[in-house]
Amino acid sequence: MSHGVAVPVGPPAPAVPFPFRQFIVKVHGRCNLACRYCYLYAGPDHTWRDRPTAASAAVLERTATRIAEHARAHGPTDLSLVLHGGEPLLAGADTLARFTSLVRARVPGGTKVHATVQTNATLLTASRLATLADTGIRVGISLDGGLPGHNARRVDHAGRPSWPAASRGARLVADRFPASYAGILTVVDPTLDPVETYDSLLALRPPALDLLLPHGNWSVPPPHHDGQRYGDWLCAVFDRWWRAGRREARVRLFEACIALLLGRPAATEQLGLAPFETVVVETDGSIEQVDSLKSAYHGAAETGLDVFRHPFDEALRHPAVAARQAGADALATTCRACPVLHVCGGGQYAHRYRAGHGFVHPSVYCTDLQRFIRHVARRLTEEVPPPAASSAEGGPP
Repeated sequence: MSHGVAVPVGPPAPAVPFPFRQFIVKVHGRCNLACRYCYLYAGPDHTWRDRPTAASAAVLERTATRIAEHARAHGPTDLSLVLHGGEPLLAGADTLARFTSLVRARVPGGTKVHATVQTNATLLTASRLATLADTGIRVGISLDGGLPGHNARRVDHAGRPSWPAASRGARLVADRFPASYAGILTVVDPTLDPVETYDSLLALRPPALDLLLPHGNWSVPPPHHDGQRYGDWLCAVFDRWWRAGRREARVRLFEACIALLLGRPAATEQLGLAPFETVVVETDGSIEQVDSLKSAYHGAAETGLDVFRHPFDEALRHPAVAARQAGADALATTCRACPVLHVCGGGQYAHRYRAGHGFVHPSVYCTDLQRFIRHVARRLTEEVPPPAASSAEGGPP
């Protein structure tokens, strides 16, 4: 059965591609949890089954060399290194620290490496956090909310709840290692009360929140996808955040939407037309696209490249990566004609997929995104005064 291709019909990507600035490295390929909705281990892609449980020292050494090579070629001042899995702490905090130090030692002197580990928090201890903090690795935590009931689907392989251990880990970071606390990532569940969910997450004192729409597409729609349910949920949380009177936590989706509406640049995979700048290294050294593509079909993230034989520049030339750097030219005709295109950007790439027809479609969340973006725009026009007229229009110089 044909799944279609990831390359849209339309003008080619720019002759000079945008270099990668975020490197997601799978230091461990398994997870100590068996979340009931996990698209990675329970979805259509099964490539993880044939890969090593953990990245070997050789894979990590070669990956560090390739990252440094890419940095020397393109001269970025900042790079993001995301230590990922599975559950990356299964590889050990010392392994994460050694690898991060290796990358920092090899990149050019003018390049700063911002390192983060994305964890389910169940394995966090004071000693592990001290190791991460000493190496300058920040901690991002994945949770479904700040209450036990919100996390009922996050269970271990024996079906036991993860919340007691995860909440202990989150509070340990907040209490003893606040400078290492990157924030909390939460997948939106429209069956949960939006304001209660947001307030419960704030109780864990994250400096930032990432609200992600669950992965789905036109062939396998997201759960509870009727009407504008996800859009309504986001609007309710936005109003709670907007009207707080102070910034209780950064919410990247909200800040990106505001910036884009005001004509400013913003980088997020969910919104905007910023070029795709992320690459993944799997435990066997394979170079892949982002994991979200694995929710579409088996092998969707593959490039056929690996760190032993190929530089990251070769991944930049991969047709699917080039398509994602083509901006509006890579989008469906209906998207290119949409008045909120510059903000929506077509939505997340994986959410545009339709089996047999590829990715040149609006997002399956199109109506939800329009609902949310227009709502934020209304809030801005209600509360932000118009800019002063320029001198060319007869205003003050």
